[in-house]
Amino acid sequence: MKKTLTITKNDAGQRLDKFLTKTYPRLPQSMLYKAIRKKDIRLNGKRCDIADRLAEGDTLSLFLPEDTLQTVPPTYEFMHASRRLDIVYEDDHLLLLNKPVGLLVHPDDKEFADTLIFRVQRYLYEKGAYDPAAENSFAPALVNRIDRNTAGIVIAAKTAAALRILNEKLKNREIQKYYQCIVHGSMPKQEDTLEGYLEKNESQNRVYISATPKAGARTIRTRYRVLAEKNGLSLLEIHLLTGRTHQIRAHLASIGHPLLGDGKYGTNAQNKGTGFHKQALCSYRLVFDFTSSAEELDYLNGKAFELASVWFAEAFYNGEIN
Repeated sequence: MKKTLTITKNDAGQRLDKFLTKTYPRLPQSMLYKAIRKKDIRLNGKRCDIADRLAEGDTLSLFLPEDTLQTVPPTYEFMHASRRLDIVYEDDHLLLLNKPVGLLVHPDDKEFADTLIFRVQRYLYEKGAYDPAAENSFAPALVNRIDRNTAGIVIAAKTAAALRILNEKLKNREIQKYYQCIVHGSMPKQEDTLEGYLEKNESQNRVYISATPKAGARTIRTRYRVLAEKNGLSLLEIHLLTGRTHQIRAHLASIGHPLLGDGKYGTNAQNKGTGFHKQALCSYRLVFDFTSSAEELDYLNGKAFELASVWFAEAFYNGEIN
């Protein structure tokens, strides 16, 4: 069977072998590499190499068995997700979403159908902004992630270019993330930057913090500012200077101030009677602080996005949490 593909903007920049592996998951790697060697796969009518980078407008000719070139499943898994989405901001390149407590960002071994990424894909599909049948390898994707029981802002990229740029900016700390949380007790200072070393234990799904370097531990920096104190609790704003697993929860607990409702890094005895069974933590503010070109996303530089309200803040200020 001969099949011809034209490389779209969302496919451009990928290595040939990576693109074909994503586009045709039923194509065995051994057959892929053999077909390239035998010129059964051609780029713009010529011999190609597995490491060739694809450009928009390139043409791929594939002379391969039909059963290896199946791309689109008969039904879309994201159509089983809920339509509920709290959209903070949207343009042609990205979405900013307010993820509620309890919703997973990506599927895991316990929950597959209703996740934030599937809700995003369903939303874009139903509004005509995403057509899986027209895409060779790209699907809308999340740039950052937060824990299931943490609420707040998550970025979703609508295009491959936006995903690439935003991933790079996040990696280079050019997207600033701010959280609000409630902790037990009064902080030693009204404002401070905490430093430590975080070690992840995969089997326990938790992390451990130490004040001194350890083999395998990663440096963490967490800046806090006290917003208010009430009834033996403190409401904090957190500026996440590094982004590690469970960093805020574990770092604050390590200095004796675990988050309200956090049974993993705090204790259930501390939280008893408060009505909080999940951590009082919300990613409430995002600032695009680019120090280098963001290409087509340069218009975002200097912009800040903030939730209209934080789910636990009003109850705290009203003195309803004891």
